[in-house]
Amino acid sequence: MTNRSIDPFFRRLFIVVAIVVVMVLLYLMMPVIVPFVFAFVLAYLFNPLVRRLSKYIKRWIAIIIVYSTITLSMVLLLWWLIPTLWHQLQAAWDYLPKVLTWYNEVVRGWFVSNSRIRLPELESKGFSETLVEYMQTNYKFEDAGTMMSQILVSSMNFINNAGLIVLVPILTFYFLFNWDQRLQAWKVAIPAPYCKKVVQIAQECDLALMAFIKGQLLVMVLLGAIYAIQLQLIGLELGLIIGMVAGIASFVPYLGFGIGFVAAIIACLFQFGLDWTYLSLIVGAFLIGQAAEGYILQPLLLGDKIGLSPLWVIFAVLAGASLLGFVGMLIALPVSAVLNVLFRHLYAYYQTTDFYKGRKQLALFDKKY
Repeated sequence: MTNRSIDPFFRRLFIVVAIVVVMVLLYLMMPVIVPFVFAFVLAYLFNPLVRRLSKYIKRWIAIIIVYSTITLSMVLLLWWLIPTLWHQLQAAWDYLPKVLTWYNEVVRGWFVSNSRIRLPELESKGFSETLVEYMQTNYKFEDAGTMMSQILVSSMNFINNAGLIVLVPILTFYFLFNWDQRLQAWKVAIPAPYCKKVVQIAQECDLALMAFIKGQLLVMVLLGAIYAIQLQLIGLELGLIIGMVAGIASFVPYLGFGIGFVAAIIACLFQFGLDWTYLSLIVGAFLIGQAAEGYILQPLLLGDKIGLSPLWVIFAVLAGASLLGFVGMLIALPVSAVLNVLFRHLYAYYQTTDFYKGRKQLALFDKKY
């Protein structure tokens, strides 16, 4: 009997088709996969706390305590934050007439005096008419029935998304409950010759990620507090909300500074006009914030956790934004931290090869060819 083997072409074709089918299925199931991804990330973040508590009590009780503590902290934070934010949003709404006056008198007047461009004059009552016209033009609400049907569809989508959001804490609980057993199962599945090295790399990636995440969260909170306190002391009525947004956005390098600085300058112009004293104070506040972030907060709380130079940090953020948009900007630095660990091990392996030591040349560079 002769052994029949599959033609290499058909084997490769089968592999390519299988990969394409898997990718298509993953794309179609993306709404289902996303909650599992979020749940896994949350479980990864909460697992250190649960692990410490589980040394003294049962693991499921530790998970409930962590859940309860986080929920209570968020409720207390919102209890204090919502009234303050509501007051500041009302103040922002009260600035609308000042914005229109500044536009009509300063911006429009400058264009009238120095160019042939004639900008239209804006009034508060015209905003409602403009909004209705925009809705009719872009959403094409021909009648009330069409509008209600679209609202119903949007409501159903919201209910579905809300259901997935409710599902995330449940999935996180199950990920946390069996976390150690799942890690052990993955460890057993690694081929024995490579198990030790793979576990070492995974542990280094874990240390880099956790150190970066903890440090970055502290930097965000402290930097937001620095911005908000300074702007409030200056007398900017929107200082609290601008400082908080700038602190949260600082997760992406230079984004928080840019958003906060531009928003504070605009709010200052509307509240105080072209007052160079207040403008100088706001510029100084953000310079102090940047100095504190660059020379105090990041060196003390982050240090060299990522191991990337500022040039590579900027490149990573821009590359992430180019590939995945805003989500790419958020995950650029954590992914870079993991890639940096992998590159270090790959480079260390490369230094042990005969090619690096000059004992052997690749066929492409061999003089015989």
